[in-house]
Amino acid sequence: MNMDEVKSALDEKLKSIKTTKELEALKLEYLGKKGVLNQIFSKMTGLSPDERKEYGAKANLLKRELEEMISEYAERINNYRPSEYEDLYKSLPGKKPDIGHIHIITQAIREIVDIFVPLGFTRVRYPEVEWEYFAFEALNMPETHPARDDWETFFIDVPADKKLGKMVLTPHTSSGQVREMLKGKPPIRMLNISRCGRRQMDVSHAPSFYQFEGLVVDEGINTTHLIGVLDYFAKNFFGPDRKIRIRPYDFRFTEPSFEVDIDCGICHGKGCKVCKGGWLELGGAGMVHPYVLTSGGVDSEKYSGFAFGWGVERTYMMKTGTQIDDIRYLFANDLRFLEQF
Repeated sequence: MNMDEVKSALDEKLKSIKTTKELEALKLEYLGKKGVLNQIFSKMTGLSPDERKEYGAKANLLKRELEEMISEYAERINNYRPSEYEDLYKSLPGKKPDIGHIHIITQAIREIVDIFVPLGFTRVRYPEVEWEYFAFEALNMPETHPARDDWETFFIDVPADKKLGKMVLTPHTSSGQVREMLKGKPPIRMLNISRCGRRQMDVSHAPSFYQFEGLVVDEGINTTHLIGVLDYFAKNFFGPDRKIRIRPYDFRFTEPSFEVDIDCGICHGKGCKVCKGGWLELGGAGMVHPYVLTSGGVDSEKYSGFAFGWGVERTYMMKTGTQIDDIRYLFANDLRFLEQF
């Protein structure tokens, strides 16, 4: 096939093309590596220099013409709408964009706040990068305490302050207790929710997580008030049939101190890889230590208080019906998981 025949042959074949798929096949037939045009260019090898120059110019012109013919026909196919379908195309709805929703951790935080607000708690937020003094010293945790080891706490590489010590990623929202008390006199009903950082990582721990801290300081506050608030929260958040238990523990900033457990919402008390024995620890609680009250400028002879601090993600794992058996799923940004909630 000579050059003059190639153009007219393509023109005839284009008339029978109806779809972009057919057009792509035709384009490959003429402009592909083994196509008609390459066969024409291959004939240049046996020509003299003068003949090759003239032949090459004609072949390049043909190439541009073939590309233009195919391009123009592609536009016609894309704009083609059979008359019998004209009304149908106008009436078809457009493709709606995917609509997202707030992350499940944010959902959990909002639900937690809504439960505590009727009890008079006010949500506050304190620094996520904190000084040692507020994170440890003011909470009755001396320099020798294991939590102040760099295997437990993330220290920030900046010069230490002479009075406040080193800078850390706040290991717990308890650092907001003294800051809240220094703001004003009791009564205090604080709910501090913030991001924390600790060097821990397994199915129920993450190095970066959210925690919510409750603090109540007033005259006549005792452990019955604490247990009542914890039970109220458990029934409203986890479900009316769920149970909590408290165990004596040793926290430096509360006395007496307790760890709070919830019956496992994954295995329903049978024991699984998350709870190990039917119960999962949610966090700590207890009566505010007099030393902490004094650090906050509160008269420990006149006032008493209780505090509790729980991880938001771990708490949400135990919510009835979630069936989340690894806390790391919450941070994985996997839409297959997140779209379930």
